[in-house]
Amino acid sequence: MADGRVTIPLNKNRRATCVMGVGRGLRVKVNANLGTSPDYADVEMELAKLAAARQTGADSIMDLSTGGDIPEIRRRLMDACDLTVGTVPIYEAAAAAARTGGDIAKMTADDILASVRRHGQDGVDFVTVHCGVARRIVESEALGRRVCGIVSRGGMFLAHWMRRHGQENPLLERFDELLDMAREFDVTLSLGDGLRPGAIADAMDTCQVEELMILAELARRAVEAGVQVMIEGPGHVPLDQVEAQVRLQKDLTGGLPFYVLGPIVTDVAPGYDHITSAIGGAVAAMAGADFLCYVTPTEHLGLPRPEDVREGVIAARIAAHAADVARGRDEARAWDRRLSQARGRRDWEAQIAEAMDPVRARQLREARRPEHSDVCSMCGDYCVFKLRDGEETKQP
Repeated sequence: MADGRVTIPLNKNRRATCVMGVGRGLRVKVNANLGTSPDYADVEMELAKLAAARQTGADSIMDLSTGGDIPEIRRRLMDACDLTVGTVPIYEAAAAAARTGGDIAKMTADDILASVRRHGQDGVDFVTVHCGVARRIVESEALGRRVCGIVSRGGMFLAHWMRRHGQENPLLERFDELLDMAREFDVTLSLGDGLRPGAIADAMDTCQVEELMILAELARRAVEAGVQVMIEGPGHVPLDQVEAQVRLQKDLTGGLPFYVLGPIVTDVAPGYDHITSAIGGAVAAMAGADFLCYVTPTEHLGLPRPEDVREGVIAARIAAHAADVARGRDEARAWDRRLSQARGRRDWEAQIAEAMDPVRARQLREARRPEHSDVCSMCGDYCVFKLRDGEETKQP
């Protein structure tokens, strides 16, 4: 923790009972994004999504609400949550400006910083702040050459604000004030990738790399100031670039924690992006990423519901666990071994108990159970383990 390679997000105003550490030497963690939209601002639905994330083993949640009473929704979620909680304060500032002034550009620099302070006061454990969206990148020709431009919502809010006001990003220009607030509440800064690629054609372009270099410098300043920090990583990245992108981040930052969305390794699978992101997430975590943000099947299509949250968390946990196995973590390999041993014994209760999602494993087992309950309906009496056991009993 002293050199910043591990962070434990825990606001001094909040006492979560399920605290997580992120970084060097630790298990890969998984985050689930929740939150309302202007079209769906039902706090009860968000609480149901929180329950789904908790039940399927998420290590943290982020409230990304942009609709309804955002402060009240955040507080309701935090009151019901024993996990680490993150937020994106600029969403609240932008939504308030749009509601009162008809344009998100009506928010002021002070409004943006004040929103960060409110989230710290409320007990949020980590906040995403898009400090690397510099005015020079927003106005560059390189950005205009992108297929999808800026796809980060926070990044676009800031770009719109800078273009309208002709001023620098307040989160970059007033970074020292952010450090003071983070230190006051012991909030971890998650330096957001506001210029992440939203198409694999945009991956590793000038805009993304320049932002990462800015974030690396800001992260070093945070560590020197005694502030915990993570850096957020790319969205859409072709599979052959994933390892290189992780290693670049680690080299530039000296091994600071890396929090990645996906990465999504192909653009053509809407409806299945929990799978495309799990593929990218496994490779990223194997290469050294520390924290995976889940992606649900509804990514690019609509606001997720509880069943989508469940699918997203499990997919990300599979990726994280596969990486932990590849990284040689003893407890990860022991878990696989326990389930394999139960499978060899045809001990169905033990298999279900060891499953990453015992609920789904039991549902499938019961729905397709054969006449002989000591086997499954795929092989029946031709089960290799049953045949093996029969051979063993016949040995003299």
